[in-house]
Amino acid sequence: MRTQVSFLLAGALAAVPIALIPTNGAAAEAVAAPKHRLSLYDPKADGEKQIADALGTAKRLGKNVLLQFGANWCPDCHAMHRLFQTDPKIAEVLKAGYVSVMIDVDSREGPMRNAAVVARFGNPIEGGIPALVVLAADGAQLTPKGTRDLKDDDHRHHEKVLAFLKRWAPGAGSVSGK
Repeated sequence: MRTQVSFLLAGALAAVPIALIPTNGAAAEAVAAPKHRLSLYDPKADGEKQIADALGTAKRLGKNVLLQFGANWCPDCHAMHRLFQTDPKIAEVLKAGYVSVMIDVDSREGPMRNAAVVARFGNPIEGGIPALVVLAADGAQLTPKGTRDLKDDDHRHHEKVLAFLKRWAPGAGSVSGK
């Protein structure tokens, strides 16, 4: 009798976790997503207003504007953000030469956010996110569309990102790549 009760109890306990396993993809993704992930992109922000504000600041400070297109669910976007914060050389170039704007382009819960901004800059997210675009303080787009070549197996290639930022920094002698 004692053995039967043990088996019944073990069987009942084994069934409990199975009931907690999500059955649809979205729920499974939510369970798999780290709970500590920050919201980098404001889903309610108007990209055009963000850019206008950044251009005003850039003009006043003599900097360029770095548009970072991405979404909060995107692991590569978070990897790029961490790289910008943790690599001292990259952080220094960003601080000295750029006003950064985080443009939310999430489309998982409806139409793509800030779609008009994406179109305005030649669809830089065509190759995936994150995507970077550099603007001069007067609003002219300095970079060609897309930044796929900045990716590597570890999400972001440090040397390529640093070279990209240095190339398009104010006073670097860059020519429009449109």
